Amino acid sequence: MMIIRPIQQDDFAALSQCAVESGVGFTSLPVNDELLNKKISQSIHSFKQDVIKPGPESYLFVMENTDTGEVVGTSGIQAAVGLDDAFYHYHMGKVVHASRELNVYNPIDILTCCNDYTGVSEICTLFLREQAREGYNGRFLSKFRFLFIAEHAHRFSERVIAEMRGVSDENGNSPFWKWLEEHFFSMDFPTVDYLTGIGQKGFIAELMPKYPIYVSLLSKEAQAVIGQVHEKTRPALRLLHSEGFSCRGYVDIFDAGPTVEANVQHIRTVQASERAAVKIAQPQKTVTHIIINTKVENFRGVAAESTFEDEHLVMSAQTAAALDVQDGEMVRFSPIKL
Repeated sequence: MMIIRPIQQDDFAALSQCAVESGVGFTSLPVNDELLNKKISQSIHSFKQDVIKPGPESYLFVMENTDTGEVVGTSGIQAAVGLDDAFYHYHMGKVVHASRELNVYNPIDILTCCNDYTGVSEICTLFLREQAREGYNGRFLSKFRFLFIAEHAHRFSERVIAEMRGVSDENGNSPFWKWLEEHFFSMDFPTVDYLTGIGQKGFIAELMPKYPIYVSLLSKEAQAVIGQVHEKTRPALRLLHSEGFSCRGYVDIFDAGPTVEANVQHIRTVQASERAAVKIAQPQKTVTHIIINTKVENFRGVAAESTFEDEHLVMSAQTAAALDVQDGEMVRFSPIKL
């Protein structure tokens, strides 16, 4: 059985392997032992915190195969971004150059650097290892976070974003960054991606263009990838679209990948979720549900067959044990397929 739980210190080796396998462009999983250890420590601390409102907490989870004890994936939630370091995006807008006398009307696309998402929650660090990419595992690893956010709403913002990985080739070269590198930064994309991942972001404010960029001045290759995602990110984007996330014109400042957003109350998995008391028995006429317990530090989540009847969620003893719940304890659940 696959379970999802908070990351622990002895998961370092598995997280490090995920970082290696994720490749260039996966900024939240840099191949850096010091930073990965720091991420684990921050997460452990966040789960222990008695939180009143969202702050700099960072919750990192792992998916574990209980049959083998192997960690096969990870995903995370940032409670409120941009509180410690500036959180940058480009916003895609327009300016109009017009003259009635000359009968000229030219709308021009522009990119303006901004910090508009400061304070919102972010789902991030979603990575599932190749050997586990089957069945509902990917869907489970992504969607359980919506139940965790709904269950512990005071810990998170009412708005959630996800930064999607932009277009780059097998060597990590980004067409969008290539233009910025040539004119402003003089650093290749893998280097910039690494520096950002380890938290060295001061160069952004120092070297970024100070004024809006006219998109028509970019190379054709750079223009073509604005708002587009990496081929390996397309399934994740489709899932988020199905949950009600949409892009409102914000893209990453390095690879121009889209950032999508949704209000928590409008996320389909949240809308479909319910709370119920556990009844341990052999469920009949089952549905595959994502089920989470209502705990924080001792959080557990599973995707398992269960039945909702008579205000109870009927589940097997194995499922209840995986969730660390007893008869009568509360859980939150939602169908894995909506």
